[in-house]
Amino acid sequence: MSLDKQWVLRWMDGCARVLEQNREMLGDLDDVIGDGDHGENISRGFSAVDQRLSGIVVESPKQALRVTANTLLAAVGGASGSLYGTAFLRAARSVSTESLDSQAVAMLLVKAAEGIAERGGAQPGDKTMLDAWYPAATNAAAAVAKGATLEEVLRVAADAAAKGAEDTVSMSAAKGRASLLGERSIGHKDPGATSSALILAEAAKAAAH
Repeated sequence: MSLDKQWVLRWMDGCARVLEQNREMLGDLDDVIGDGDHGENISRGFSAVDQRLSGIVVESPKQALRVTANTLLAAVGGASGSLYGTAFLRAARSVSTESLDSQAVAMLLVKAAEGIAERGGAQPGDKTMLDAWYPAATNAAAAVAKGATLEEVLRVAADAAAKGAEDTVSMSAAKGRASLLGERSIGHKDPGATSSALILAEAAKAAAH
């Protein structure tokens, strides 16, 4: 089994829907430890991505990921736009074929996580979106090494991202607006990690179609 540009298109379409559905919840999370605008920003950004991709002829998964990155950079305000934009830009750069096997998909996730870490200067455990992307990428790579199928690799990544987002509840924020709260950020789930887990869950769903 392999995935092509249609997987990316299904993925982004799913992201637009699920982030709109969870816009208020993400905003509520961000109200507690951030600016309160994460849900609105990220929903608007992926809606713009979905509209952009549906309005052009997409030739390859690389192009679809690059258009996603550039649209997010333009449409999403604040740090989230640059972090998500960088993630998908690095993902696009990692793709060199029109058909993606399990190794290519795992590498896409690894490069996205590396982009987020470098752009945000964050490490795992800092209570950021990286706490969803890093375990997703590392567990995906480990699953590939064990011979997992493409669907299994993406399911493992999605599950690791969901657990990573939950784990941010017990963390003290070291980066971003939430870091101003210090230990008072403990007990609250990070909105960026939460939206990232939703996005990675959609990647797995799009592969199962």
